[in-house]
Amino acid sequence: MIKGKKRILIFNAILFAILFGSITFNKEVIRPLYAQTPFVGFLAGCFPNFMAAFIISLCLVNGIVTKKPKHERLIVYIISILVFVILAVEELMPMWGASTQYDLFDIIASGIGSLLAIAIFELIALKRKNIKLRY
Repeated sequence: MIKGKKRILIFNAILFAILFGSITFNKEVIRPLYAQTPFVGFLAGCFPNFMAAFIISLCLVNGIVTKKPKHERLIVYIISILVFVILAVEELMPMWGASTQYDLFDIIASGIGSLLAIAIFELIALKRKNIKLRY
């Protein structure tokens, strides 16, 4: 079994590959194919923000779950909120060229992505707690 830093690096590399691949697939295939479909076009437009918030927050959650620091829940919440704030600020004031115009739905999608990462952390924490209670 892979442990420690190596596990974190491998898992995070896989997550970033998923992030890059899913955003590229969305940009090259989904958006052009469904641009005229109102609902799918809308979702395709928000998808990169959702995935960025979700994957970046999840990468940090991965390290926290593996290392198990003293205040892990607080750290996960703070990090996920910071990821959301950075993506929201980037949406309002484009700094890195990821956003070309303001879109409230992109900010909402970033918030949902960060919340989903928190929910996954909570599920992992609950599962760990249930396993400890059994033994």
